[in-house]
Amino acid sequence: MSEFLQIAFAGLALGARYALVALGFVIIYKATGVINFAQGALLALGTYMTYALVNSAELPFWLAVLGGAAATALVGAAIEALVLRRMVGQPVFAVIMITIGLLFFIDQVITVIWGFDALNLNDPWGVETIDVSGVTMSVRDLWTLGIAGFVLAAFFAFFRFTDWGVAMRATAHDQEAALAQGISARKVFALSWAISGALAALAGVTLAAGAAAVTPGIGTVALLAFPAMIVGGLDSPVGAVLGGLIIGLTQALVAGYQDDVAPWLGDGFSGVAPYVVMILILLVRPYGLFGTPEVRRV
Repeated sequence: MSEFLQIAFAGLALGARYALVALGFVIIYKATGVINFAQGALLALGTYMTYALVNSAELPFWLAVLGGAAATALVGAAIEALVLRRMVGQPVFAVIMITIGLLFFIDQVITVIWGFDALNLNDPWGVETIDVSGVTMSVRDLWTLGIAGFVLAAFFAFFRFTDWGVAMRATAHDQEAALAQGISARKVFALSWAISGALAALAGVTLAAGAAAVTPGIGTVALLAFPAMIVGGLDSPVGAVLGGLIIGLTQALVAGYQDDVAPWLGDGFSGVAPYVVMILILLVRPYGLFGTPEVRRV
């Protein structure tokens, strides 16, 4: 039982990281109707910026985390203002291809500045663990759950109770009606990219902490957060969070028990399991667990 609880705890912590990334995907999709494939690059960039603030600027860790999130938010807003705003009214496919191009461009900038070596984030948690009733828990994972819980609660409070949050909801629901009420869609789009960038940076920090490291490949986690977004629903922030937890638990449980239950699936099946779950859910609910069905009149 203790082994199951330990694996489940690790899965929840992993799912919390996925939830932060998936929420960034959903915010941009909900506001603009575009899937941002550059989210993984923003995650990596935010993590490297935090590393630079900790190790080069020698800022306290928590101040560096806030600085890295703020810097990535500015990069996200700049991308929207300088690149994607020019694509308003153009085919969605073209905009998506631009985000893919941005993914490779940002990844190249990262390797030019910081190289390919694994770098130590120098977070305060290290590899420390605590024992709770026979269950060994990583301090890094405890902090990850705490950070993710706080950030997600703050986001939902912002989304529901602030003027900008109401403007974002109104624009996502009916852009033309929001414009008629004096809401600036451009500002909403820029804010969406800024929030998405900040969330990506925070997710990257939790991924690179502890025994892990900052590497150019850290952005590939967005590929595993992608099923979380699809499972929850492309336009559902709540679905992004629950989808992240479902995918994180699935991956952890498969990694923990596959050798005992289904060794014939081969090594590394835990990396494929999220996509299997995604396919199964889409077969039953094509718009995800909380996605809004699209009704077309013929």
